[in-house]
This record gives sequence, structure tokens and C-alpha cells, in this order.
Amino acid sequence: MSTSDLTGRPDAGGSTARDERTTGLFVVGAMAALMWVVEIIDTIDDHRLDGHGIRPRSFDGLDGILFSPFLHGSFGHLIGNTIPFLVLGAVIAFSGALRVLLVTAIVGLVAGIGTWLTAPSNSVTVGASGIVLGYATYLLARGIFSRRLLEIAVGVIVAVVWGGSFLFSLIPRPGVSWQAHLFGAIGGVVAAWLLTQERRRRQSAA
Repeated sequence: MSTSDLTGRPDAGGSTARDERTTGLFVVGAMAALMWVVEIIDTIDDHRLDGHGIRPRSFDGLDGILFSPFLHGSFGHLIGNTIPFLVLGAVIAFSGALRVLLVTAIVGLVAGIGTWLTAPSNSVTVGASGIVLGYATYLLARGIFSRRLLEIAVGVIVAVVWGGSFLFSLIPRPGVSWQAHLFGAIGGVVAAWLLTQERRRRQSAA
């Protein structure tokens, strides 16, 4: 009889799952490292890279959907995002590198498009906070959709530790893109639903 990891994939002896988790952790660390490299370059370049963030309803600003999570207004902004990004990303990484990439892609797309459609005109949105909110709501919603006790427990821990600060981030304030936070959170729920359905289809076909 074979065992399975949290993604439902067979795991002979656990080595495959360990390799996937290690790769997933590497992916999360690499994304965080890229944010720091970009911010160092951006600071040296007088923050001109920040102009490549999301510029609402401008077709030239659509590339910001890809670039904005790796751009930050300051090192303080970056530090505030790095810690929850690493912690929440590491939890998702226990399901493997592919899961991290899929969640990041879905959240980034929903957050980016939502921000592009709704943010104030003549603004530029940068930062990974939308991804962070998406990671959190993914972990919260995953257990609800899967009904797995371990995933529900993880969601409860995330809610207790970060729930208050994440709710506060949704309050409209000058200089803060609550739109990115809101749509990032929506993206996390969408990712949880889509990936849970995909896992169930794979298990049914096995």
C-alpha cells in the first residue's frame, strides 16, 4: 500500500514528497531573494523601476501584473512583506514546488487584474502584499474546501496569527493599495477552490 502527501500524489517511502517540499521551499526562497535583489537595484537607480508597477486601465501598465510583486516602495515595505511571504509560502511549499507556483500565479493574476481595473487613476501599485494576502486566504480556504483536519488546523493557526493584521490591511488608507490586498485575498480563495477540485479529480481517476 502506498502513502500520499497533502497533494494526494503517491509517495513511495516519502523520498518523493521530501524532494518536492525541498524544491518548494527553494522556490519560495528564490522569489523572496529576487525581491531583495530588485529592491537593491531599484534603490541604486533612484526607484525608477517602481514605474513598472501596475498602472490602472493603462495597457502599458499591464506588465505591472507580472512585475509589481517584486517591486517595493522601500526596504521597510519589503521587510514587512518578506516575513509573512516566507512563512506562509513555506507552509504551501509542503505540497510541493508546483503547488507554490500555481497558487502564486493564480493569486498574482487575480490581484493584478483586479488592481488594474479598480485602483485610482494615475497611481502605481507595487509590492508583494497581494500575494501574501492570497497565500493566507488560500491556507484558510483550503481546509474548508478539502475538509481535511490538518489543513483546517493550519487555516485556524493562520487566522489566529495574522487574521487581525490582514483585516486591517483591507481598510482604505492613503498610500496603501487595499485593492491589491482585497483581490489578492479573493485570488487565494479561487486558488484553493480550483486546486482542491483538481486534486479530487486526480484522486477519482486513480
